[in-house]
Amino acid sequence: MSSAPQKNPASNLLRNAGIIGAATLLSRILGFVRDMVTASYLGTSIYADAFFVAFRIPNLLRRLFGEGSLTAAFIPVFSTYLAADKRLEAKEIAQTAMTLTAICLTIVTILGIIFSPLIISLIAPGFAETPEKYELAVFLNRLMFPYILLISLVALAMGILNADNHFLTPALAPVLLNLCMIGAALGLSQVLGNAALALAIGVLAGGLAQLLLQLPVLKKHGFPWRLRFKFRHPAIKRVIVLMGPSLVGLAITQITIFVNTLLASYLVDGSISYLYFADRLIQFPLGIFAVALGTAVLPALSRAAAEKNWHEFSATLSLALRLLMFITIPAMAGLIILSKPIVFLLFERGHFGAHSTAMVSQTIIAYASGLWAYAALRIIVPAFHSLQDTKTPVKVGAIALVCNLICALVLMQFLQHLGLALATAISSAVNCLLLFVILRSRLGRDIKITGCGRAFWQSLLATAAMMIIIIALDRLPMMTSGYQSHLHESLRLATKILFGLASYFICARLLRNPELTQLQSLLTRRRGKSSGR
Repeated sequence: MSSAPQKNPASNLLRNAGIIGAATLLSRILGFVRDMVTASYLGTSIYADAFFVAFRIPNLLRRLFGEGSLTAAFIPVFSTYLAADKRLEAKEIAQTAMTLTAICLTIVTILGIIFSPLIISLIAPGFAETPEKYELAVFLNRLMFPYILLISLVALAMGILNADNHFLTPALAPVLLNLCMIGAALGLSQVLGNAALALAIGVLAGGLAQLLLQLPVLKKHGFPWRLRFKFRHPAIKRVIVLMGPSLVGLAITQITIFVNTLLASYLVDGSISYLYFADRLIQFPLGIFAVALGTAVLPALSRAAAEKNWHEFSATLSLALRLLMFITIPAMAGLIILSKPIVFLLFERGHFGAHSTAMVSQTIIAYASGLWAYAALRIIVPAFHSLQDTKTPVKVGAIALVCNLICALVLMQFLQHLGLALATAISSAVNCLLLFVILRSRLGRDIKITGCGRAFWQSLLATAAMMIIIIALDRLPMMTSGYQSHLHESLRLATKILFGLASYFICARLLRNPELTQLQSLLTRRRGKSSGR
């Protein structure tokens, strides 16, 4: 089954990003429900810290081996064969890649289970001062380590389907993880007497469910999972060559996360949890649009690069960056202004009290200052990968790592966990700006990034209007009272968000923002298709 890309690259990119974004929105909503359940059962206790550290390790390896370096190296190579209409050979490549992934990650999983005590000691050395927290983290890490095998196979399956222009099923997969974790927490916590253990079981069940969802769709697209050992195929060798620098680059990114976790383990109890819950909220706008757009843009850019269609490459890359500005700038401002009521509504219940709300909301503000950089990296790094250049992001990432370490060590002395969040924002900004400058110089005359300056100033002006409206609403008598019931706070927050968004889109319309026009055109076409059925 072939899924040829649409003729209009902008329409195709918007459609695919819309599919991924809608599915990701559902997943993120369920993710917040999951976090609400987690916060209610664990709060910011030592059990929460132990679970988050234990889960972070296999989750980190998932990003490193699975949806990180493997898919970044695999999709550009795989897309070359699809663009040349070599589907039979592409099937052999896909099956060989899945076989090799299964073998390698099984070995990694076994080693991870054996060396869990050492891993926890290296990642969170401060846990040694609390034996109960350390032992629980080791046990949970061992239990959840097979998740890396399951989710890496899921990530490769998602890459195969995305390269073949199918995005819905891969985007829906994370929904199953959230459902399994919610179900496990609600159904097993009392039975097992340990909510952290119940959540760990939910993680394993979620990994298996996601894999089972992908397999029939792979078969339908002509890529059934079969064991195949053609490891000497030129495409497999090329993927492995590209994976090397990509793996190092992602390792640098994950080392940054590990450094923050390690340093936070020396701070007061709850610091790791403050960073976790704040990061979850930052990931919401990233997942809804930045990650969705990045997922859609890599196959599109890879196809254009494989066909040497530099006009399409330029148009796709420019559009992706402009759309990111249109969404990310107001999202960053909104998170900064509304962080405290958002945290109150989502998490303040059970063991998660007012102090936790204050700490997490402050951490969100620190993280949100770098939201524009986190989002832009989701586009700029895939642009390098689509050109089969995985070395440049590694070199720049190494500079960003050093920057993060220096900033973290300095800022945590004065700001505790907030310093770690700010260090992440600063290093991400350095990473993003350096890569953008290098990309602009490397693309030369064949590829032009257009309209970004105009998009930035238009989004900034519209965001300023949005912030004025939200601040004005905050000064009304009905909005200035302290936190009351969750229902009352929901209405106040909803009012601010709705009026803020309305002012942003009205201002963007008055400025004749073309990104808003393109989004409206896409929605109009969809409504027309729906009414015509």
